[in-house]
Amino acid sequence: MALSAATTGFDADIWQDFTAARNEPDWILELRRQAFELYQEKLAAPLDPEEYKRIDLRTFRPEKYALQPAGAGTEATAGLDTLMQDRGEFAGRVTHVDGHCTSSELAPELAGKGVLFGDLATMLEQHREQLEPYFHTRAVDPERDRFSAWHAAFWTGGTVLFVPRNVELDAPLYSLIGLQADGAADFSHTLIILEEGASATLLEETSSFSPDTEGLHVGAVELIVAPGARLRYVQLQNWNEKVRHFAHQSGRVGRDSMLQWTVGGLGAKMAHIHQDVHLDGRGAHAEVNGVTFATDRQLLSYYTQQTHHQPDTRSDLLYKEVCRDKSRVVWRGMIKVDPDAQKTDGYQRNDALMLSRDARADAIPGLEIEADDVRCTHGATAGRVDEEQVFYAMCRGLSRYEAMHVIVEGFFAEIYDRIPVELVRETLSQAVERKLGIGD
Repeated sequence: MALSAATTGFDADIWQDFTAARNEPDWILELRRQAFELYQEKLAAPLDPEEYKRIDLRTFRPEKYALQPAGAGTEATAGLDTLMQDRGEFAGRVTHVDGHCTSSELAPELAGKGVLFGDLATMLEQHREQLEPYFHTRAVDPERDRFSAWHAAFWTGGTVLFVPRNVELDAPLYSLIGLQADGAADFSHTLIILEEGASATLLEETSSFSPDTEGLHVGAVELIVAPGARLRYVQLQNWNEKVRHFAHQSGRVGRDSMLQWTVGGLGAKMAHIHQDVHLDGRGAHAEVNGVTFATDRQLLSYYTQQTHHQPDTRSDLLYKEVCRDKSRVVWRGMIKVDPDAQKTDGYQRNDALMLSRDARADAIPGLEIEADDVRCTHGATAGRVDEEQVFYAMCRGLSRYEAMHVIVEGFFAEIYDRIPVELVRETLSQAVERKLGIGD
Protein backbone atom coordinates (compact mmCIF):
# COMPACT_ATOMS: atom_id res chain seq x y z
CA MET A 1 0.00 0.00 0.00
CA ALA A 2 1.06 3.63 -0.39
CA LEU A 3 0.00 7.11 0.49
CA SER A 4 -2.55 8.17 -2.11
CA ALA A 5 -1.17 11.72 -2.36
CA ALA A 6 1.55 13.89 -0.93
CA THR A 7 0.03 15.81 1.98
CA THR A 8 2.16 18.37 3.75
CA GLY A 9 2.79 18.36 7.47
CA PHE A 10 3.55 15.78 10.16
CA ASP A 11 0.65 15.91 12.60
CA ALA A 12 -1.26 12.99 14.11
CA ASP A 13 -3.57 12.59 11.12
CA ILE A 14 -0.65 12.48 8.72
CA TRP A 15 1.12 9.94 10.92
CA GLN A 16 -2.00 7.74 11.00
CA ASP A 17 -2.33 7.83 7.21
CA PHE A 18 1.38 7.23 6.78
CA THR A 19 1.52 4.16 9.01
CA ALA A 20 -1.73 2.73 7.63
CA ALA A 21 -0.38 2.96 4.09
CA ARG A 22 2.86 1.12 4.91
CA ASN A 23 1.21 -2.05 6.25
CA GLU A 24 4.20 -2.91 8.43
CA PRO A 25 4.61 -5.63 11.10
CA ASP A 26 3.24 -4.81 14.54
CA TRP A 27 6.69 -4.54 16.13
CA ILE A 28 7.75 -1.80 13.69
CA LEU A 29 4.43 0.01 14.08
CA GLU A 30 4.84 -0.03 17.86
CA LEU A 31 8.30 1.52 17.59
CA ARG A 32 6.83 4.24 15.36
CA ARG A 33 3.97 4.86 17.79
CA GLN A 34 6.36 5.31 20.70
CA ALA A 35 8.57 7.62 18.65
CA PHE A 36 5.63 9.76 17.48
CA GLU A 37 4.44 10.25 21.06
CA LEU A 38 7.99 11.23 21.96
CA TYR A 39 8.14 13.60 18.99
CA GLN A 40 4.99 15.39 20.13
CA GLU A 41 6.49 15.79 23.60
CA LYS A 42 9.79 17.05 22.21
CA LEU A 43 8.08 19.69 20.09
CA ALA A 44 7.16 21.49 23.29
CA ALA A 45 10.65 21.13 24.77
CA PRO A 46 13.50 23.51 23.89
CA LEU A 47 16.41 22.26 21.85
CA ASP A 48 19.84 22.00 23.47
CA PRO A 49 21.08 25.62 23.31
CA GLU A 50 24.73 24.58 23.12
CA GLU A 51 24.08 22.53 20.01
CA TYR A 52 21.48 24.66 18.24
CA LYS A 53 22.05 28.25 19.30
CA ARG A 54 24.21 28.99 16.23
CA ILE A 55 21.55 27.68 13.84
CA ASP A 56 18.69 29.98 12.92
CA LEU A 57 15.54 27.82 12.69
CA ARG A 58 13.08 30.71 12.71
CA THR A 59 12.35 30.40 8.98
CA PHE A 60 12.13 26.60 9.04
CA ARG A 61 8.54 25.48 8.34
CA PRO A 62 8.14 21.67 8.51
CA GLU A 63 4.56 21.99 7.31
CA LYS A 64 5.87 23.01 3.87
CA TYR A 65 7.19 19.52 3.19
CA ALA A 66 5.47 16.23 2.43
CA LEU A 67 6.14 12.52 2.44
CA GLN A 68 5.84 11.29 -1.13
CA PRO A 69 3.61 8.42 -2.24
CA ALA A 70 5.40 5.37 -3.60
CA GLY A 71 5.84 5.47 -7.34
CA ALA A 72 5.40 9.24 -7.54
CA GLY A 73 8.96 9.72 -8.75
CA THR A 74 10.83 8.18 -11.62
CA GLU A 75 12.96 5.11 -11.15
CA ALA A 76 15.64 6.55 -13.42
CA THR A 77 18.56 8.24 -11.70
CA ALA A 78 20.08 9.82 -14.80
CA GLY A 79 18.81 13.23 -13.72
CA LEU A 80 20.52 13.09 -10.34
CA ASP A 81 23.58 15.28 -9.95
CA THR A 82 25.80 12.50 -8.60
CA LEU A 83 29.55 12.45 -8.14
CA MET A 84 30.29 8.78 -7.47
CA GLN A 85 27.52 6.76 -9.12
CA ASP A 86 29.16 6.13 -12.50
CA ARG A 87 32.80 6.29 -11.50
CA GLY A 88 33.47 3.00 -9.75
CA GLU A 89 32.97 -0.74 -9.74
CA PHE A 90 30.72 -1.71 -6.84
CA ALA A 91 29.82 -5.08 -5.35
CA GLY A 92 26.31 -3.82 -4.70
CA ARG A 93 24.11 -0.77 -5.21
CA VAL A 94 20.91 0.53 -3.69
CA THR A 95 19.00 3.66 -4.74
CA HIS A 96 16.25 5.60 -2.97
CA VAL A 97 14.25 8.44 -4.52
CA ASP A 98 11.92 10.59 -2.40
CA GLY A 99 12.07 8.05 0.43
CA HIS A 100 11.36 4.92 -1.63
CA CYS A 101 13.71 2.22 -2.86
CA THR A 102 13.84 2.18 -6.66
CA SER A 103 16.62 -0.38 -7.20
CA SER A 104 18.79 -2.77 -5.22
CA GLU A 105 21.45 -5.27 -6.24
CA LEU A 106 24.21 -7.31 -4.58
CA ALA A 107 26.85 -9.61 -6.05
CA PRO A 108 25.57 -13.22 -5.77
CA GLU A 109 28.80 -14.45 -4.16
CA LEU A 110 28.33 -11.99 -1.29
CA ALA A 111 24.69 -12.92 -0.82
CA GLY A 112 25.85 -16.53 -0.67
CA LYS A 113 28.12 -15.65 2.26
CA GLY A 114 25.18 -14.23 4.21
CA VAL A 115 25.75 -10.54 3.45
CA LEU A 116 22.56 -8.46 3.58
CA PHE A 117 22.45 -5.26 1.53
CA GLY A 118 19.43 -3.39 0.32
CA ASP A 119 16.29 -1.52 1.31
CA LEU A 120 16.01 -1.13 5.08
CA ALA A 121 12.21 -1.46 5.21
CA THR A 122 12.30 -4.72 3.27
CA MET A 123 15.24 -6.15 5.18
CA LEU A 124 13.70 -5.41 8.58
CA GLU A 125 10.67 -7.50 7.67
CA GLN A 126 12.58 -10.33 6.05
CA HIS A 127 15.49 -10.53 8.51
CA ARG A 128 14.02 -9.34 11.79
CA GLU A 129 16.08 -11.71 13.94
CA GLN A 130 19.38 -10.33 12.65
CA LEU A 131 18.50 -6.63 12.46
CA GLU A 132 16.00 -5.81 15.20
CA PRO A 133 18.58 -5.95 18.04
CA TYR A 134 20.49 -3.07 16.40
CA PHE A 135 17.80 -0.86 14.89
CA HIS A 136 17.44 2.31 17.00
CA THR A 137 18.72 0.48 20.08
CA ARG A 138 22.49 1.02 20.30
CA ALA A 139 23.49 4.03 18.23
CA VAL A 140 20.94 6.77 17.46
CA ASP A 141 18.59 7.38 20.39
CA PRO A 142 15.09 8.65 19.44
CA GLU A 143 14.97 10.41 22.81
CA ARG A 144 17.88 12.68 21.96
CA ASP A 145 15.76 15.58 20.64
CA ARG A 146 12.80 16.41 18.40
CA PHE A 147 14.75 15.63 15.20
CA SER A 148 15.78 12.12 16.29
CA ALA A 149 12.23 11.37 17.48
CA TRP A 150 10.78 12.85 14.29
CA HIS A 151 12.96 10.58 12.22
CA ALA A 152 12.12 7.48 14.27
CA ALA A 153 8.41 8.12 13.79
CA PHE A 154 8.51 8.79 10.04
CA TRP A 155 11.56 6.96 8.64
CA THR A 156 10.69 6.02 5.08
CA GLY A 157 13.50 3.94 3.71
CA GLY A 158 17.24 3.74 3.61
CA THR A 159 20.06 1.29 3.35
CA VAL A 160 21.04 -1.67 5.48
CA LEU A 161 24.35 -3.53 5.33
CA PHE A 162 24.89 -6.63 7.44
CA VAL A 163 28.21 -8.50 7.15
CA PRO A 164 28.46 -11.84 8.99
CA ARG A 165 31.36 -12.87 11.17
CA ASN A 166 34.79 -13.00 9.47
CA VAL A 167 33.41 -12.10 6.02
CA GLU A 168 35.59 -9.56 4.23
CA LEU A 169 34.28 -7.43 1.35
CA ASP A 170 37.06 -6.41 -1.03
CA ALA A 171 34.98 -4.17 -3.32
CA PRO A 172 33.00 -1.20 -1.99
CA LEU A 173 29.21 -0.95 -1.91
CA TYR A 174 27.28 2.13 -3.02
CA SER A 175 24.13 3.79 -1.68
CA LEU A 176 22.36 6.72 -3.36
CA ILE A 177 19.65 8.85 -1.75
CA GLY A 178 17.87 11.28 -4.08
CA LEU A 179 15.21 13.98 -3.89
CA GLN A 180 13.10 14.68 -6.95
CA ALA A 181 9.66 16.15 -6.15
CA ASP A 182 9.43 19.78 -5.09
CA GLY A 183 8.80 19.93 -1.34
CA ALA A 184 9.62 16.24 -0.82
CA ALA A 185 10.60 15.04 2.65
CA ASP A 186 13.13 12.23 2.96
CA PHE A 187 13.58 10.32 6.24
CA SER A 188 16.09 7.73 5.07
CA HIS A 189 18.00 5.63 7.59
CA THR A 190 21.38 3.94 7.14
CA LEU A 191 22.09 0.88 9.31
CA ILE A 192 25.46 -0.88 9.03
CA ILE A 193 26.31 -3.91 11.15
CA LEU A 194 29.66 -5.68 10.97
CA GLU A 195 29.96 -8.81 13.08
CA GLU A 196 33.25 -9.94 14.64
CA GLY A 197 36.19 -9.96 12.25
CA ALA A 198 34.20 -8.62 9.28
CA SER A 199 35.30 -5.80 7.00
CA ALA A 200 33.47 -3.60 4.47
CA THR A 201 33.41 -0.24 2.70
CA LEU A 202 30.18 1.63 1.99
CA LEU A 203 30.10 4.82 -0.07
CA GLU A 204 26.89 6.82 0.31
CA GLU A 205 25.77 9.91 -1.54
CA THR A 206 22.80 12.28 -1.32
CA SER A 207 21.76 14.24 -4.39
CA SER A 208 18.97 16.27 -5.99
CA PHE A 209 17.38 15.92 -9.43
CA SER A 210 17.09 19.67 -9.93
CA PRO A 211 18.90 22.73 -8.55
CA ASP A 212 15.56 24.51 -8.14
CA THR A 213 13.44 22.11 -6.04
CA GLU A 214 13.07 22.54 -2.31
CA GLY A 215 13.39 19.54 -0.04
CA LEU A 216 13.85 18.24 3.49
CA HIS A 217 16.03 15.46 4.80
CA VAL A 218 15.73 14.23 8.40
CA GLY A 219 18.03 11.24 8.54
CA ALA A 220 19.88 8.85 10.79
CA VAL A 221 23.05 6.78 10.42
CA GLU A 222 23.87 3.86 12.73
CA LEU A 223 27.26 2.15 12.45
CA ILE A 224 27.81 -0.96 14.57
CA VAL A 225 31.37 -2.32 14.42
CA ALA A 226 31.84 -5.53 16.43
CA PRO A 227 35.18 -6.62 17.98
CA GLY A 228 37.92 -7.09 15.42
CA ALA A 229 35.86 -5.65 12.55
CA ARG A 230 36.90 -2.87 10.14
CA LEU A 231 34.46 -0.44 8.53
CA ARG A 232 35.08 2.39 6.11
CA TYR A 233 32.02 4.57 5.65
CA VAL A 234 31.78 7.65 3.45
CA GLN A 235 28.79 9.97 3.23
CA LEU A 236 28.90 12.71 0.62
CA GLN A 237 26.14 15.30 1.16
CA ASN A 238 25.53 16.77 -2.26
CA TRP A 239 21.97 18.19 -2.12
CA ASN A 240 21.09 21.30 -4.06
CA GLU A 241 21.15 24.58 -2.16
CA LYS A 242 17.41 24.57 -1.42
CA VAL A 243 17.37 21.45 0.77
CA ARG A 244 17.39 21.53 4.57
CA HIS A 245 19.37 18.64 6.02
CA PHE A 246 19.20 17.34 9.60
CA ALA A 247 20.77 14.09 10.75
CA HIS A 248 21.74 12.17 13.85
CA GLN A 249 24.65 9.85 13.19
CA SER A 250 26.38 7.49 15.60
CA GLY A 251 29.09 4.84 15.45
CA ARG A 252 29.75 2.14 18.07
CA VAL A 253 33.25 0.69 17.87
CA GLY A 254 34.02 -2.59 19.62
CA ARG A 255 37.20 -4.11 21.04
CA ASP A 256 40.22 -3.99 18.69
CA SER A 257 38.01 -2.76 15.84
CA MET A 258 38.42 0.16 13.45
CA LEU A 259 36.00 2.73 12.04
CA GLN A 260 37.11 5.19 9.38
CA TRP A 261 34.32 7.69 8.82
CA THR A 262 34.55 10.35 6.12
CA VAL A 263 31.97 13.12 5.78
CA GLY A 264 31.72 15.47 2.81
CA GLY A 265 29.56 18.58 3.15
CA LEU A 266 28.91 20.29 -0.17
CA GLY A 267 25.23 21.01 -0.67
CA ALA A 268 22.10 22.06 1.27
CA LYS A 269 20.72 25.47 2.09
CA MET A 270 21.18 24.62 5.74
CA ALA A 271 22.56 21.44 7.29
CA HIS A 272 23.09 20.28 10.84
CA ILE A 273 24.79 16.96 11.62
CA HIS A 274 24.98 15.48 15.11
CA GLN A 275 27.83 12.95 14.86
CA ASP A 276 28.81 10.66 17.76
CA VAL A 277 31.61 8.12 17.92
CA HIS A 278 31.67 5.73 20.87
CA LEU A 279 34.80 3.70 21.62
CA ASP A 280 33.12 0.80 23.41
CA GLY A 281 35.87 -1.81 23.58
CA ARG A 282 39.49 -1.89 24.64
CA GLY A 283 41.79 -1.14 21.73
CA ALA A 284 39.05 0.42 19.59
CA HIS A 285 40.15 3.00 17.02
CA ALA A 286 38.10 5.62 15.15
CA GLU A 287 39.27 8.06 12.50
CA VAL A 288 36.83 10.79 11.44
CA ASN A 289 37.49 12.96 8.39
CA GLY A 290 35.45 15.97 7.34
CA VAL A 291 35.65 17.96 4.08
CA THR A 292 33.29 20.94 3.81
CA PHE A 293 33.01 23.57 1.09
CA ALA A 294 30.33 26.22 1.63
CA THR A 295 29.36 28.89 -0.90
CA ASP A 296 26.72 31.56 -1.44
CA ARG A 297 24.67 31.77 1.81
CA GLN A 298 24.95 28.15 2.90
CA LEU A 299 24.99 27.32 6.61
CA LEU A 300 26.64 23.98 7.37
CA SER A 301 26.84 22.91 11.02
CA TYR A 302 28.46 19.94 12.77
CA TYR A 303 28.22 18.82 16.38
CA THR A 304 30.74 16.03 16.97
CA GLN A 305 31.47 13.92 20.02
CA GLN A 306 34.22 11.34 20.55
CA THR A 307 33.42 9.32 23.67
CA HIS A 308 35.96 6.91 25.14
CA HIS A 309 34.34 4.29 27.35
CA GLN A 310 37.20 1.77 27.70
CA PRO A 311 41.00 1.86 28.17
CA ASP A 312 43.55 1.94 25.34
CA THR A 313 41.21 3.52 22.82
CA ARG A 314 42.11 6.04 20.11
CA SER A 315 40.09 8.65 18.25
CA ASP A 316 41.39 11.05 15.63
CA LEU A 317 39.09 13.70 14.14
CA LEU A 318 40.18 16.12 11.43
CA TYR A 319 37.71 18.54 9.82
CA LYS A 320 38.72 21.01 7.13
CA GLU A 321 36.38 23.69 5.81
CA VAL A 322 36.47 26.21 2.99
CA CYS A 323 33.98 29.11 2.98
CA ARG A 324 33.35 31.68 0.29
CA ASP A 325 30.77 34.38 -0.50
CA LYS A 326 28.52 34.87 2.57
CA SER A 327 28.51 31.26 3.73
CA ARG A 328 29.03 30.05 7.28
CA VAL A 329 30.32 26.81 8.79
CA VAL A 330 29.89 25.89 12.46
CA TRP A 331 31.76 23.09 14.20
CA ARG A 332 31.36 22.18 17.87
CA GLY A 333 33.55 19.28 18.91
CA MET A 334 33.91 17.40 22.18
CA ILE A 335 36.17 14.61 23.41
CA LYS A 336 34.73 12.78 26.42
CA VAL A 337 36.70 10.28 28.50
CA ASP A 338 34.98 8.05 31.06
CA PRO A 339 36.67 7.38 34.43
CA ASP A 340 37.69 3.84 33.41
CA ALA A 341 39.08 4.85 30.01
CA GLN A 342 42.74 5.09 31.01
CA LYS A 343 45.44 5.28 28.32
CA THR A 344 43.02 7.08 26.02
CA ASP A 345 44.51 8.89 23.03
CA GLY A 346 42.04 11.45 21.70
CA TYR A 347 42.65 14.15 19.12
CA GLN A 348 40.44 16.66 17.31
CA ARG A 349 41.34 19.46 14.95
CA ASN A 350 39.37 21.89 12.81
CA ASP A 351 40.90 24.13 10.15
CA ALA A 352 38.97 26.73 8.16
CA LEU A 353 40.00 28.67 5.06
CA MET A 354 38.04 31.78 4.07
CA LEU A 355 37.94 32.82 0.42
CA SER A 356 35.95 36.04 0.96
CA ARG A 357 35.61 38.80 3.54
CA ASP A 358 31.99 37.96 4.37
CA ALA A 359 32.48 34.21 4.96
CA ARG A 360 32.52 32.97 8.53
CA ALA A 361 33.69 29.86 10.38
CA ASP A 362 32.99 29.11 14.05
CA ALA A 363 35.07 26.37 15.69
CA ILE A 364 34.53 25.38 19.32
CA PRO A 365 36.61 22.39 20.48
CA GLY A 366 36.22 20.96 23.97
CA LEU A 367 37.38 18.28 26.40
CA GLU A 368 35.60 16.47 29.25
CA ILE A 369 38.18 14.23 30.91
CA GLU A 370 37.36 11.99 33.89
CA ALA A 371 40.43 9.74 33.72
CA ASP A 372 43.91 10.76 34.85
CA ASP A 373 46.21 8.82 32.50
CA VAL A 374 45.26 10.07 29.03
CA ARG A 375 46.54 12.09 26.11
CA CYS A 376 43.81 14.32 24.68
CA THR A 377 44.48 17.36 22.53
CA HIS A 378 42.48 19.69 20.34
CA GLY A 379 43.03 22.65 18.08
CA ALA A 380 41.35 24.99 15.63
CA THR A 381 42.64 27.47 13.05
CA ALA A 382 40.96 29.93 10.69
CA GLY A 383 42.35 32.34 8.15
CA ARG A 384 42.06 34.04 4.78
CA VAL A 385 43.80 32.97 1.57
CA ASP A 386 47.20 34.64 1.34
CA GLU A 387 47.06 36.98 -1.64
CA GLU A 388 50.82 36.66 -2.00
CA GLN A 389 50.37 32.95 -2.68
CA VAL A 390 47.76 33.75 -5.32
CA PHE A 391 50.04 36.36 -6.89
CA TYR A 392 52.99 33.94 -6.85
CA ALA A 393 50.96 31.27 -8.68
CA MET A 394 49.56 33.76 -11.22
CA CYS A 395 53.06 35.01 -11.99
CA ARG A 396 53.84 31.48 -13.13
CA GLY A 397 51.09 31.38 -15.70
CA LEU A 398 48.07 30.23 -13.70
CA SER A 399 44.76 32.05 -13.86
CA ARG A 400 43.29 33.29 -10.59
CA TYR A 401 40.81 30.40 -10.69
CA GLU A 402 43.63 27.88 -11.19
CA ALA A 403 45.67 29.47 -8.43
CA MET A 404 42.76 29.27 -5.98
CA HIS A 405 42.20 25.65 -7.00
CA VAL A 406 45.83 24.78 -6.24
CA ILE A 407 45.65 26.49 -2.83
CA VAL A 408 42.37 24.86 -1.84
CA GLU A 409 43.53 21.43 -3.03
CA GLY A 410 46.67 21.85 -0.94
CA PHE A 411 44.53 22.82 2.05
CA PHE A 412 42.47 19.62 1.73
CA ALA A 413 45.47 17.41 0.90
CA GLU A 414 45.94 16.29 4.51
CA ILE A 415 42.41 14.86 4.47
CA TYR A 416 42.87 13.20 1.09
CA ASP A 417 46.05 11.50 2.33
CA ARG A 418 44.08 9.84 5.12
CA ILE A 419 41.56 8.23 2.75
CA PRO A 420 42.73 4.92 1.18
CA VAL A 421 39.85 4.67 -1.34
CA GLU A 422 41.02 6.31 -4.56
CA LEU A 423 37.48 6.89 -5.83
CA VAL A 424 36.68 8.95 -2.74
CA ARG A 425 39.82 11.06 -3.10
CA GLU A 426 39.08 11.73 -6.76
CA THR A 427 35.43 12.51 -6.08
CA LEU A 428 36.22 15.01 -3.34
CA SER A 429 38.81 16.70 -5.56
CA GLN A 430 36.29 16.97 -8.40
CA ALA A 431 33.67 18.37 -6.03
CA VAL A 432 36.09 21.04 -4.80
CA GLU A 433 36.82 22.09 -8.38
CA ARG A 434 33.09 22.39 -9.13
CA LYS A 435 32.45 24.45 -6.01
CA LEU A 436 35.27 26.83 -6.89
CA GLY A 437 33.53 27.54 -10.19
CA ILE A 438 30.25 28.64 -8.58
CA GLY A 439 29.70 32.35 -8.89
CA ASP A 440 32.76 32.98 -11.10
